[in-house]
Amino acid sequence: MNASLTGGITRAEYCVIACAEAWRGDGEILASPMGAVPSAGARLARLTFATGLLLTDGEATLVGPDGEAEGWLPYRRHLALVTGGRRHVMMGASQIDRFGNQNISCIGDWEQPSRQLLGVRGAPVNTLNNPVSYWIPRHSPRVFVERVDMVCGVGYDSARAAGPSATRFHRIPQVVSDLGVFDFATPDRSMRLASVHPGVTVEAVREATGFPLTVPDDVPCTRDPSPTELALIREVVDPARTRDREVRA
Repeated sequence: MNASLTGGITRAEYCVIACAEAWRGDGEILASPMGAVPSAGARLARLTFATGLLLTDGEATLVGPDGEAEGWLPYRRHLALVTGGRRHVMMGASQIDRFGNQNISCIGDWEQPSRQLLGVRGAPVNTLNNPVSYWIPRHSPRVFVERVDMVCGVGYDSARAAGPSATRFHRIPQVVSDLGVFDFATPDRSMRLASVHPGVTVEAVREATGFPLTVPDDVPCTRDPSPTELALIREVVDPARTRDREVRA
């Protein structure tokens, strides 16, 4: 291996590793990553520890880790995977709160918002029917808020309030940001700091979060990529370095 591939692991590459880990143990399932870093993570997972993953181009084509077409995914089959729980999405979020409610629709009051965003789109169906993780490339109190302005992706408290029909298949495996990894492994299903990326302090994460986080006594660092994984990221999965456009140096 080229010696230059083994050093200088970037923040973006730690984020790719963290996103890849979201699909660990999923088995034969459709991975639907949204964004450069989640896409690189899904492709890396497929090449290493999650070889049963199906990857999509976001439309009707199944692709391999190199982006080459492998098959066709008609829309009716795509919907069957969604409603049957055989899909794991990694979406973005304009806002996310302590229970994992996600907003991509508007900022401010619904009647007269200060900013119009994407709209609700498929977020409710995603979160009620199949696992949904989130990728946040700019961790700040404006994104990690006490309460989202509008619930698009359904969080644990909202699903619980709606009853068994909402909680049956609801699961948010993890949230990855440019500062760390978060999960909901707490008694009340509120957000917990699972790891910080190397070079990030727990205090920095707290200051960038608009609600009290559950923080374990000993917070680990996000794991290093192996030399093989690092080479795959740089030479196969993302040689154009699109990951660096989403994550600050």
